[in-house]
Amino acid sequence: MDRKTPNIQDVARMAGVSTATVSRAISNPSVVSEATREAVFDAIRRTGYHINMVARNLRRGRTGAIVVLVPNLGNPFFSLILAGIEQAAAPAGFSVLIVDTKQPHTDQDQLFTYLHTTRADELISLDGALPPDLLARQGEANALPPLVFACEWADESPFVKVVIDNEAGAAMAIRHLHELGHRRIGHVQGPRGNVLTEKRLAGTQKALEELGLPVRPEWFFAGDFSLHSGAEAARQWMALEERPTGVFCASDQMACGFISEIVSAGMSAPRDVSVVGFDDIDIARHFIPALTTIHQPRVAIGQAAARLLIERINDDSGGKAFMDQTLPVELIVRQSTGPAR
Repeated sequence: MDRKTPNIQDVARMAGVSTATVSRAISNPSVVSEATREAVFDAIRRTGYHINMVARNLRRGRTGAIVVLVPNLGNPFFSLILAGIEQAAAPAGFSVLIVDTKQPHTDQDQLFTYLHTTRADELISLDGALPPDLLARQGEANALPPLVFACEWADESPFVKVVIDNEAGAAMAIRHLHELGHRRIGHVQGPRGNVLTEKRLAGTQKALEELGLPVRPEWFFAGDFSLHSGAEAARQWMALEERPTGVFCASDQMACGFISEIVSAGMSAPRDVSVVGFDDIDIARHFIPALTTIHQPRVAIGQAAARLLIERINDDSGGKAFMDQTLPVELIVRQSTGPAR
């Protein structure tokens, strides 16, 4: 005998709430408590309930699609943010489309045409370096859908964003090294002009100054968040007459590249230098030595961005003000840092 197709009443019964509450949790998550929202979404997964999105979107004149703009799909950092977006969007009946904004064939006009023709309800951008002209088109008659930045953002832009406190994270890294006795501390920066680079650099410099530690230009190394640039920074570090005993890298990939390069030269971390990363990507805990780093709540960033979009999509009045969200970071101490020698 065929099993009965689950319906909204089944979800309500399993979650212990009314059908009206289930409907509100799906269509406007912010109006219910976090505990209720989690209970409803858990019941949706357990019952296998599927929202009839075709019918719902036809009634509302929407597509049910959210497009996510990613600056580099090859970067493992973005995977958990995308997972968080999907986790929040799918139970609410939204599909997620992903666009790599840095592909060679993706110029500004092609990107605008694609985004306009997909007729997505909203956009989430993980790319803070979108062309200004593209963002300016938001005011045109055939403008792009409303945009929310997540993780990265365009400074001075009017768009709402879900981010972390990058300056506080950098300060945590510097203070951790200071507590271990390090008084000569260097920094491997991200790409020039990137908002994350600027915020983490500002947090680094401020913490060094507050601790009364030297800020020496030769201890600040250019990078671009990649393994290769971390390795290049290590070569520059090894060439110094007076080396920092602790180095804070603005990404885990650069930290891993830095450590790999010094290991190839017969050195090691933390024996010869303590190294701190930023992001807490999956490789950080499995790297040898396991990487001390600043943890970003990447799944939570994606979930928060998607829920913000869903709330905006379902705000029929259009009069609600949506505020930026800043999520906390955490220092994760592993084996790549130790007492200064």
